[in-house]
Amino acid sequence: MPPWTALDLRRRDDGVAVLTMNRPAVFNAFDETLIAELEAAFAQLGGDAGVRAIVLAGAGKHFSAGADLQWMQRAAAASQDDNLADARRFSAMLARIAEAPKPTIARVQGAALGGGVGLVCACDLAVASEAASFSVSEARMGILPAVIGPHLVNAVGLREARRLALTASRIDATEAQRVGLVQRVVPADGLDAAIDAFIADLLACGPAAQAEIKQLYARLAPGPVTPQARELTAQTIARVRTTSEAREGFAAFLGKRKPNWTSNP
Repeated sequence: MPPWTALDLRRRDDGVAVLTMNRPAVFNAFDETLIAELEAAFAQLGGDAGVRAIVLAGAGKHFSAGADLQWMQRAAAASQDDNLADARRFSAMLARIAEAPKPTIARVQGAALGGGVGLVCACDLAVASEAASFSVSEARMGILPAVIGPHLVNAVGLREARRLALTASRIDATEAQRVGLVQRVVPADGLDAAIDAFIADLLACGPAAQAEIKQLYARLAPGPVTPQARELTAQTIARVRTTSEAREGFAAFLGKRKPNWTSNP
């Protein structure tokens, strides 16, 4: 890994990578540097066979205040072509998180605003402290949550996404859990324990199977189960059942032992 200026990386012995946005003075608001470093970090961690899961955290009081105001001022003064290139880089970073072949968990304390909500939505799982708050705040500044929109819709559904975007309302952690923005809400001192509980479940599962789940589910949409979806799922399970990981999983189950991808086979 290259030396980061806006990120800290800690590798745990169990294969978990904890990636912390480290701009606490601006509440981990992102600019060109943080966007580029997040994209590069998730690309490298996603391709690292020694990494089983990735936790995305924010240093200090808040998870992320969204876009850095100075970055936004530069964008407002730039050309449309420059803004398009900028938006594409942000979109690519969110896609890199969402498409990471490893399970990802957002660790949310304090505020998650604007694009910070997009980061939460791009992760597979999210754990929030009871004091956390969320706002899809772009409309308050006369812009819109465009790039984070698909990730927000995927996380909470179209109607809730539209409500959050149109009103820019600040919601608390309990409501965020109700609408599906986060999966678990705990006291601030219980954040790490709650994440560890998720990680214990994640590490008990086959890493190749988890990558297949992420790839398959990204292609499935709510609604009628079409013939195309039926064929896709049939082809996928038929292929995966013949893999070495599947053979090991079946053998471990029948042999009443832990599979070889756990730390204690």
